[in-house]
Amino acid sequence: MVGGRVTVGFPRMHREASERRDFLPPLIGLLAANGAEIHVESGIGSGMGYTDTDYSTLSPDVHITDEDECYRQDIVVVLRAPEGRYQLLSRGAVLVSMLHFATRPARVAMLGELGIDAVSLDLIANEDGRRLVENLRSVAWNGISAAFAALERTWPDLAGPRRSTVKVTIMGAGRVGRHAVEFATKYGDDARNEAFSRLSLPGVEVVTAGRNLTGDAEYLKGRLAATDILVDATARRDPSMPVVPNPWISLLPDHAVICDLAVDPYLLDVTPRIVRGIEGIPQGDLDQWEFAPDDPAWERLPPDVSTTERRTVVSCYSWPGVRPEPCMHVYGSQLAPVLEVLVTAGGIDGVRPDGSFFERALARGSLRDWRGRPGFAATAAGAVPEGESSSEGPSRRADAD
Repeated sequence: MVGGRVTVGFPRMHREASERRDFLPPLIGLLAANGAEIHVESGIGSGMGYTDTDYSTLSPDVHITDEDECYRQDIVVVLRAPEGRYQLLSRGAVLVSMLHFATRPARVAMLGELGIDAVSLDLIANEDGRRLVENLRSVAWNGISAAFAALERTWPDLAGPRRSTVKVTIMGAGRVGRHAVEFATKYGDDARNEAFSRLSLPGVEVVTAGRNLTGDAEYLKGRLAATDILVDATARRDPSMPVVPNPWISLLPDHAVICDLAVDPYLLDVTPRIVRGIEGIPQGDLDQWEFAPDDPAWERLPPDVSTTERRTVVSCYSWPGVRPEPCMHVYGSQLAPVLEVLVTAGGIDGVRPDGSFFERALARGSLRDWRGRPGFAATAAGAVPEGESSSEGPSRRADAD
């Protein structure tokens, strides 16, 4: 702390070239108004058209500095987990980020060894377990939009007068799946929906399959054969087993597109191992989220993963980042009351697990709380406890990041 005041660092995300998201001026100004001294990395917001002056003029307590200085503050806030930079934080600092404790046991162990008081944004939740920091609508919107854009290329008859109804199968009936239904019925995009409506083309049939149906092999294989877009929005109870084994992909029509909204990782060196919901598909990012069957990305998958059967895939670890500024307005408004509590409390030590609503939610997202949960010992050894999964959904999903 500086003179008894909490310092907060906002480093930029040095990830793929197309990652343009940074926290926006309103959030920075709010924390400065709450008495924090803020250090933001030079160039923050530049990917969305903002300048250093847009931040520095907010308050005399907002300082433009470099990456290392941002990481030296009492509290460090960065949206995506800062791989390769954890050692830049001071011992006892609070790192607020999408850290996904459930499927990153090595990360959890490292944070403990470095003495970092971490808070995982994907675990900040109310008493019912509903996440307070998420952008699931954008996960569905951007992913389904990308799927229909790909389908226009793989199925030229999509805009033709004699084609049949477009058939979309959504695996998963949680919040991401429900948003996906909304966007799929509109071809993923208002402009495309209006254009196809003017042509009087048949619409979109959307079938949502929850666990009772995705677990029925004969039903699911029959459905795949009639599917133009297959959407994975599952939050699996057992991430060691795929919902769609790779050989089943052959049942899809040749023009079909697989839309990956779950974006689970391949973690084959943990016990039990974690595989993707649709076996053998690549995982994308903001630099590339569409993969044709002959894309080199398929060859870069772990050798133990079967990739024999292929279709065009759209997948992005950071779907909300496709539209960066709307995404960061959402995250900023959701994070504002949480960070206000953290700043006012002087760090995680001052946050009461039985305190106000946002104190309790913040405490639930802390590494301290995670370490005290039943099943933590198994997770630390590489397992995923019952009810948890890999990235972001009700408790996880890659939006996240």
